[in-house]
Amino acid sequence: MDDAVNMVVETELDLEWNETLKKSFFTFIQLLIKRRYLIVSLAKREVINRYVGSLLGFIWTIINPLITILVFWVIFSVGFKVTPVKNVPFVVWLTAGMAAWFVFADIISGATNSIIENGQLIKKTVFPAAILPIVKIISCLVIHGVFVVILLGLIVTLKIPVSLYYLQFFYYLFCLLMLSLGLSWGLAALNVFIRDTSQIVEVVLQLGFWATPIFWNLEIMPTRLQKFFKLNPMFYIVQGYRDSFINGKPFWSYPYLTIYFWVVTLILLVAGALLFKKLRPQFAEAL
Repeated sequence: MDDAVNMVVETELDLEWNETLKKSFFTFIQLLIKRRYLIVSLAKREVINRYVGSLLGFIWTIINPLITILVFWVIFSVGFKVTPVKNVPFVVWLTAGMAAWFVFADIISGATNSIIENGQLIKKTVFPAAILPIVKIISCLVIHGVFVVILLGLIVTLKIPVSLYYLQFFYYLFCLLMLSLGLSWGLAALNVFIRDTSQIVEVVLQLGFWATPIFWNLEIMPTRLQKFFKLNPMFYIVQGYRDSFINGKPFWSYPYLTIYFWVVTLILLVAGALLFKKLRPQFAEAL
């Protein structure tokens, strides 16, 4: 009898907790939608401030990606004599992977420090801190846009056939943003209380860069190891960029991988939002 009563109580508590999570999460999202104009305004300021005092200014958003692509292309194509992947010029294959990874790394690195860098706003005003990681995400999309333009320029220059699958890029960009958003909220909140978080993030991003098939082909790995590397959510996005711009392969070709990606991403998104909301009241004291 006692076991039955305990089971009923536990079930009611679980339902109450789930309803609380749902209510908190959707209230949180509604707040962000209301602040969308402020988010865009701050993102513009973020991009402008990045190049304040620079002689070349916004031109650096073009120079930096070009130099990055050139350096990696020389190292791996000229230095290590890496062969084209499936008859696709290596520079195109490399740029497609780099475009996805570099915006992800830029977002996560910047968003982790976003609360600390704007401590004066958090401490002195009633400011919606949750928008700060989002501001970082939007500002990083500017450089990402340059990466994509360079990729398209390479495709046209090297006379690679144009495809309608290019439009699929927007789906994978959405995937990248959702994954980044959940991580950004959680890491930004943790970094306020555990300052080593930003250093750990940089190390993990370095390891992630080499562990993700950006400049090397997953097919060179034994089959049993390929499954391990596919557990990295960024593999799905990097491969998706290449499928969109190079391989012409639809995203529904990977049903199980797609389901896995979205399960992981939604868990991170909800967990990050709720963690941020829970820790937000203590930000001012910790800063």
